[in-house]
Amino acid sequence: MCAHILVAEDNELQSALIRRLLLSEGHEAVVVHDGRAAVDEALRRIPDLIVLDVMLPEIDGIGVCRALRRHHDIPVLMLTARSTEEDVLAGLDIGADDYMTKPYSPRELLARIRSVLRRTQRHGDGSDRVLRAGDIAVDPVRHEVRCGGRIVLCTPGEFEILLAMAAEPGRVFSRQQLLQHSSGFDRASTERAVDVHIMNLRKKIESNPRKPVRLQTVFGVGYKLVGGRGAS
Repeated sequence: MCAHILVAEDNELQSALIRRLLLSEGHEAVVVHDGRAAVDEALRRIPDLIVLDVMLPEIDGIGVCRALRRHHDIPVLMLTARSTEEDVLAGLDIGADDYMTKPYSPRELLARIRSVLRRTQRHGDGSDRVLRAGDIAVDPVRHEVRCGGRIVLCTPGEFEILLAMAAEPGRVFSRQQLLQHSSGFDRASTERAVDVHIMNLRKKIESNPRKPVRLQTVFGVGYKLVGGRGAS
């Protein structure tokens, strides 16, 4: 699949390498070297994916991702030298879809990019019906979530989790099962990453995220999506 990919990396050698890799795969690649330029370019022409370094001048990668999430659910693959669990969870919390630590191999980077693009561009695979759980509707073809009729912007990782749960309303999913449906974070992922996805989803679909009625916790087991409606 050919995609329009924005690369935000202030290291010119690294950005040139990433651009060559993307071009070799048949993608279109635009490179910027600071966070402000990344936001401007992403809003000027919405990319299919952003490869985003965390340590950028002007605005860091966290700030870029946060700014973009106010407007769009553009897939974001973050690159960083930080590799602790807290760093990974921080990336998830502001809406990143995958997270790679430096140094990385070119082959692994391309594999991660393919994986994110497959998740976000997957259509017409036979699972094209709208899935419903109460007033939650998940449309796999349009990659769209509605809650009580209103559009809910979800990251690809959040969408994949909600899609899996909406296919079986009332079923209890363990964190490990949901981790398999969520985006990226292969080796650095822990089950806490699922908790962050769930927390972010509750902010978007629950009237009171602290007292969820749609996306419920089953203590000691995991989570389930039920047909309840949020209080007005």
